[in-house]
Amino acid sequence: MEAKLDLPFDADEMLAGLRAWVECESPTHDAAAVNRMMAVAARHMALMGATVETIPGRMGFGDCVRARFASDSEEKGVLVLAHLDTVHPVGTLANGLPFRREGELAYGPGIQDMKGGTYLAIEAIGQLIRAGIPTRRPVTVLLTSDEEVGSPSTRDLIEAEAARHAVVLVPEPARPDGGVVTGRYAIARFNLRTTGRPSHAGSRLADGRSAIREMCKQVVAIEEMTTDACTFSVGVIHGGQWVNCVATHCDAEALTMAKRQEDLDGAVERMLALRSNTNDVGLEVRRGVTRPVWEPDARVMALHATAEALAQRLGFSVPSQSSGGGSDGNFTGAMGIPTLDGLGIEGAMAHTLQEHVRVASLASRGRLFAGLLQLV
Repeated sequence: MEAKLDLPFDADEMLAGLRAWVECESPTHDAAAVNRMMAVAARHMALMGATVETIPGRMGFGDCVRARFASDSEEKGVLVLAHLDTVHPVGTLANGLPFRREGELAYGPGIQDMKGGTYLAIEAIGQLIRAGIPTRRPVTVLLTSDEEVGSPSTRDLIEAEAARHAVVLVPEPARPDGGVVTGRYAIARFNLRTTGRPSHAGSRLADGRSAIREMCKQVVAIEEMTTDACTFSVGVIHGGQWVNCVATHCDAEALTMAKRQEDLDGAVERMLALRSNTNDVGLEVRRGVTRPVWEPDARVMALHATAEALAQRLGFSVPSQSSGGGSDGNFTGAMGIPTLDGLGIEGAMAHTLQEHVRVASLASRGRLFAGLLQLV
């Protein structure tokens, strides 16, 4: 079977549709905002003819949306796995990153990670429906709400849904060279708290024991543990309430990433073995969410070969690579379900106020995605 690729994708029209998604800001920790974005996507897919259901959120996170598209195929299905939460707080559009187009690039919060990829994947399904072209397998789209913080409330949902499918396609952003992802590194998160002794910073400074001071020492020690095999970083820190008080508490969040599971396991042991530098200040380290190593196997590489052959027909290439920066593909890949990730839009500077995409890739990557749905 040869996939039909000359479908009428129009990048400019797709960008106009994507704009409404980008301008519906949806930071992970704002459940109401995420739910507004989920409603936009749910309606979009309902209009396409999907059977859509909303799955209530938990743990304070937003809802998820599952859409099933009718199919005559009796084969086990393909799951399109994506998230609609972003790292950008509400107000980013008005203060620093408005939606705009500059030549061949378009900017906006979450446009690359990963509303652009999600939109083009759903548009690929729509193109096939309008052309009357069947997919090889039934297609389900699962949109989740907490990927940017490690999917603590949705991992069970993702794994349960993936287990009912034969293939998982993840439209996370394309790699910088346009490639796709066939494996991802392991990631573990940690929550740290130091507890000191308060005192008046002006009149009785020596009586206090600063939680902030101890945490600063821990941050330096943690980041100095980084090696070629495993990285350590601290990305969040909060401490104190009053500048004239020695801080009682300081909280931090750390992340470690490794290419091999055994290296991550060793990193976890090192983090949990951290101790305070002084008996007067306590240190607590709790392990947070973890993404397992996903290593490619023959079935994953066969998926990639299919994608590469389609891309060559379209005039470009999609080299494969294992990648840092976890995704929900870590879970499905580690389960042994053939997973192809990084199928989304081309762009750069995700998670920054310069986040942007290459507009033309909406159409080219959309055609690639449509081709895969016909073949995998």
